[in-house]
Amino acid sequence: MRFDLVVLGGGPGGVDCALEAAALGLSTALVERAELGGTCLNRGCIPTKLFLGATDCVHAMHAQARLRLLSGDIRVDLEALQKRKGQMLAGSRKAIEKQLADAGVALLRGQGTVRSAAELEVDTDQGPVAVEFGRLVVATGSRPTAFPGMEPDGDRVLDSDAALELTRAPASLLIVGGGTIGLELGRFFARLGAAITVVEAQDRLAPWEDAEVSATIAALCKREKWTLHLGGRVKSLRTEGGAALLELESGQTLGAELALVATGRGPNTAGIGLEAAGVRLGRGGFAEVDAFLLAAPTVAVIGDANGKAMLAHAAAHQGRYAARHAAGREQAPYACGPMPWCIYGAPETLRVGRMVSELLAQGLEPRVGTAQLAANPIAQSHASAQGFVKVVWLDGRVAGITAVGHGVAHLVTAATVIVRDGWTREDAQALVWAHPTLDEALHHALSAGPVPARS
Repeated sequence: MRFDLVVLGGGPGGVDCALEAAALGLSTALVERAELGGTCLNRGCIPTKLFLGATDCVHAMHAQARLRLLSGDIRVDLEALQKRKGQMLAGSRKAIEKQLADAGVALLRGQGTVRSAAELEVDTDQGPVAVEFGRLVVATGSRPTAFPGMEPDGDRVLDSDAALELTRAPASLLIVGGGTIGLELGRFFARLGAAITVVEAQDRLAPWEDAEVSATIAALCKREKWTLHLGGRVKSLRTEGGAALLELESGQTLGAELALVATGRGPNTAGIGLEAAGVRLGRGGFAEVDAFLLAAPTVAVIGDANGKAMLAHAAAHQGRYAARHAAGREQAPYACGPMPWCIYGAPETLRVGRMVSELLAQGLEPRVGTAQLAANPIAQSHASAQGFVKVVWLDGRVAGITAVGHGVAHLVTAATVIVRDGWTREDAQALVWAHPTLDEALHHALSAGPVPARS
């Protein structure tokens, strides 16, 4: 078998790459050893958002109850929710398979192993199949990782994959890692009644975010009775006596019914023969790529496997570029523009463009304009008016936008366009902003008199 382009991996990046390549007239095959949709669909973005969406009514009720506007009880049937998740994901996988077939993409089921710069072998149910390619696009994604001494054991110490399969909520959950995965799953299980404890080695939650955003997240977590251990390094984590037991380097011990290890993800690049095609794996196993996402003359590596931005939408964008480059339709180096980033749940966050700390570290003089959600009628109506939208200015143009609070992730596309186009205050004033909307918080942050930024 021979194809102009072969994609190894059927996640968001791989699927979008294959569809784009087929649309451009390249004979295309996609190799997938497990489920179509990758981590995003099956064990990441989509299941977590389904769980958060299904339980958002719990958060909404508690928010209104704090104002003594209503009372009541909501019981979540986790087994039923898991069943709905299974049906939804199966339907999505079937839709992807049909989309690939309709586009003329050959789907090869099995483990793919690279044999040379022009051939890979697919271990199918019918035996090994040799597949030649003109261009190979590696889109193998990533997997949960853990530091030594904190490895999930499948008993009381779980990774995010296992946590998403639970059919009974724990009474208490100990989360190691205060990043996106830990925060989103923590919010879900808190809504089911679990007592949440988070241990984060850095001195704040979501340490890559704006410091004020991190502080707001922490304040709202504490308001919901989460226990936070920040700046504490873990010595060991294990199952003992039917519970999860964690020991900090300080000597303090913490226990819970279950523990979730959410300390990051690593690329799926080992053991698939990439070296045979001249691909070099760097620190952490991420493939080293050039400005055109090429790791070797005939091999491109996209998405989590190259580590540039471990986000599903980043992988999809890179995949489409890789297809156009292989077809000769793209001559310029890969450029993604500002990369949007969100955390979901309550509160939500968004971040796009350059932040204050980055600009100050470069010796620049950013200014900031901020709008508090306390003044926004939509946030007020949901009894969730904590948080803000912050616009980062540089030389009179928008360099970055970040936000935290009710529903702010829904502002991310508008924020991305504004940062990409480098809006001025006049641009914001020339647009008619609908009222009442959450979008007005973005408008007010753009219109606020910017003040010098502080570190």
